[in-house]
Formats: sequence, structure tokens, C-alpha cells
Amino acid sequence: MNDMATSRTREWLVKVPQITLAFWIVKIMCTTVGETGADYVAVGAGLGQGPTRALMAALLLAALVVQMRSPRYQPWIYWLTVVLVSVVGTQITDLMTDGLGISLYLSTSVFALLLAAIFALWWHVERTLSIHDIKTPRRELFYWAAILCTFAMGTAAGDLATEALHLGFTRGAFAFGTLIGLTWLAWRLGGNAVPTFWIAYILTRPFGAALGDLLTQAHAYGGLGMGAMWTSALFLTVIVLLVGIEQWGAAAHPSAETAR
Repeated sequence: MNDMATSRTREWLVKVPQITLAFWIVKIMCTTVGETGADYVAVGAGLGQGPTRALMAALLLAALVVQMRSPRYQPWIYWLTVVLVSVVGTQITDLMTDGLGISLYLSTSVFALLLAAIFALWWHVERTLSIHDIKTPRRELFYWAAILCTFAMGTAAGDLATEALHLGFTRGAFAFGTLIGLTWLAWRLGGNAVPTFWIAYILTRPFGAALGDLLTQAHAYGGLGMGAMWTSALFLTVIVLLVGIEQWGAAAHPSAETAR
């Protein structure tokens, strides 16, 4: 009986994926979809900025409720939530920049301070920032608050680098990709896994934003001209494929997933 209770508790505690190469591929593609998908729905599909923000916020809230109520990690709902967080995070930054006229320097700084405050409070309350210790609903709330802030800050930082600092999409993607590579190297050389994870997680957002702009923008603006619809469709297909494989593996080998 005790063994069964322990097994159920461990199963309930698993709420985040393993950090593998597939994790980073899907994460970067989610960030790009957040950049291209929001633009397509609001502009390409003609829904408009206001209705798009309301729709995506409602979908994110619904996904978070399902994610929080799930007793263990479920790939499809976790990554759906990440995609929606990416879209909403992008829209928050766009609202501040385009709607309210707030400079990218200020919005990037505000989100950086907000993220630092979330991490500080998270550490003060829980004494850990490791995603492998997401073992309670409160820690999971801290986790998703930090994730949303990383997407908003990453969008602002990416736009700041590519537009305000005139790096352009290609050089912006290269610059952020290089920083991600250096973070990985620091981890491989013995750097602490928790801060290097969060640094890389933050950097993938502006990298994905620059990559999304590079793929979607017209040649006249320094892009490859693929368009938001085709880029979003391509990346969503890859995301669905990788997450589907992970979901199938979790369903086919539930004992291994629980042991994780």
C-alpha cells in the first residue's frame, strides 16, 4: 500500500519535460510560432489586435487550468501552454511598444526587473529555482509566471537588438544563437545547471523572434519572404510531430514516465 502511494505521489510530481535536444528544438520553434502566429491571426487573418489578444489570453487561461489540474506531465498540454504563453508574451510586448508607445529600451528593462523579482520571490519562498523541483502547485505557478515573463522580455530584447540597435534579422539570430552556444559551453564546462538553464531559456526567445522575422519578412526588409502563414504552419507541423512522438512514448511506457 505504501509503495502504491509513493508511486502515485511521484507520478503526480512529474509536471515538466526532460531537458533534451528535442526540448530545445520544440522550445525554439514555439518561440518562433509565438512571433509569427500572433502576427498572422491579427493581420493576415484580419481578426485585429484587440480580439486576437482577448482570444489568446482566454485560450492560455484555459490551457493553464488544464495543465495545473493534470496530475503529471502531459506533453500535449504542456507544449500547448508554452505555445500560447509565447503568443501572449509577444502580444504584451507589442501592445506596450506599438499600442502605448513605450520604448524597447524601457520595456526590456521593465521585464528584466520583473523577471528578477519573480526569481527572487520564488527563491525566497521555495529555496530552489530548479525545474526538476516543480513539486507543488505553488512552484508551478512561479514557473509559469517566470515563463511568461521570459517570453515578454525576450520579445522586447529581440526587437531591441534587430530594430533599435539595427543588427537586422540575420545578425540578430546569429548573435543570440552564439550566446546560447556559449551558455551551453559554460554548462558543459561545469557551470551550475539551474542558472545556465534559465539563461538559455531566456535567450531562445529573442533567438526565435529574430529567426521568425528572418523567415517571414519580405526581402526588402532583410527577410527570406516565407510569410507568417507558411512559417507558422511549417513550425507547428514539426512541433506536433515531436510532441506526438513524446506523447506516444509516455502512453506506451507509463512506468518509465513515472520513474522519471
